[in-house]
Amino acid sequence: MGYGDKLDDIIEAAVARGDAPGVVAAVGRGDEGYVAAAGVMAVGGPPMQPDTLFRISSITKPVTAAVVLSLAEDGAFGLDEPVDRLLPELANRRVLRRPDAPLTDTVEAERAVTTRDLLAFTWGFGMQGAMFMAPGPWPIVSAAAERELGTFGPPQPDTTPEPDTWMARLGELPLLAQPGERWLYSAGSQVLGVLAARAAGAPFEDVMRERVLAPLGMDDTAFYANDTRRLATAYERRDGELAVSDPPDGQWSRPPRFPDGAGGLVSTAEDLLRFGRMLLRPGGNPVLTAGTVAEMTRDQLTPAQRASVWPGFSFLDDRGWGYGVSVTEWGYTWDGGLGTSWSNIPDQDLTVVVLTQRAADETGMPAVCEQVRTAMSS
Repeated sequence: MGYGDKLDDIIEAAVARGDAPGVVAAVGRGDEGYVAAAGVMAVGGPPMQPDTLFRISSITKPVTAAVVLSLAEDGAFGLDEPVDRLLPELANRRVLRRPDAPLTDTVEAERAVTTRDLLAFTWGFGMQGAMFMAPGPWPIVSAAAERELGTFGPPQPDTTPEPDTWMARLGELPLLAQPGERWLYSAGSQVLGVLAARAAGAPFEDVMRERVLAPLGMDDTAFYANDTRRLATAYERRDGELAVSDPPDGQWSRPPRFPDGAGGLVSTAEDLLRFGRMLLRPGGNPVLTAGTVAEMTRDQLTPAQRASVWPGFSFLDDRGWGYGVSVTEWGYTWDGGLGTSWSNIPDQDLTVVVLTQRAADETGMPAVCEQVRTAMSS
């Protein structure tokens, strides 16, 4: 491919300048792929390996979307069917008059929530920058935290309750916006995991394994690390210094009660390369049809939905949104807030994966994520 030396140089330089203690990156085109590793799995720890496991957080979202779309293709539900049949907890929704209103200050939802709403993050519930910039926590944010929903922040495998309890607690809360009104980040993927499990009559992790992971040979992808010796230590910056946010024997070392379809997976560069190649393969074989891949990876947002943004930073910026992926002028992509990035560039038949164990901070993602994608696609 001609990428090997170039990729090695980029990630070794990134480790040297302190982007993260370690990096694993992968590039795929056609039937060829290359995986490179640099640095260490933990500060003072063993060398990073090509098959090191990482908490991929929000890169879970496109995998969840593929599971749900596969079920829809088989007729388990319609994308424009109200979700009430499988998710009665979301029937007859109330909607806050304004996002920071008391939980009792609501109006009726103008229509039912559909699976398409959940996939496109336009169902009326989720994160937006304004809630994090408010002088005090909005009542809806406090209520979600009290119910341990893990929905307005990073995944919390140790405390999030099992799926039926999670759905019941979510159903106690009003929506922040009318269904179809605006884009709100993340929570839709959590709900999709419950929807998929109920539609298939099996735990979400089993449905994901059957429909996506096993057909693609993604044997190292799961909701916890079966072999914690392969799991990189997770870090975040606190007061300018690296601090451990999750050790190998931490939250991802055992099966969670709630398999979080928004951010719960651990995976490897090779597995994510396999997932990316499936979407670029003619027909999405063996997981999805070509038409479904096209819908998943095109911008689903209307101008009105894009314009409906409360003041504050946007998780989407100027990008579009498909189903589980952001859509850009060059392709589609998404990042994991714990330090990972995955991109497909269709006109170059190119998949790029960059995995680090340092979480995004006020400066954004580790610089190596964007640097590798730019270098490999130029």
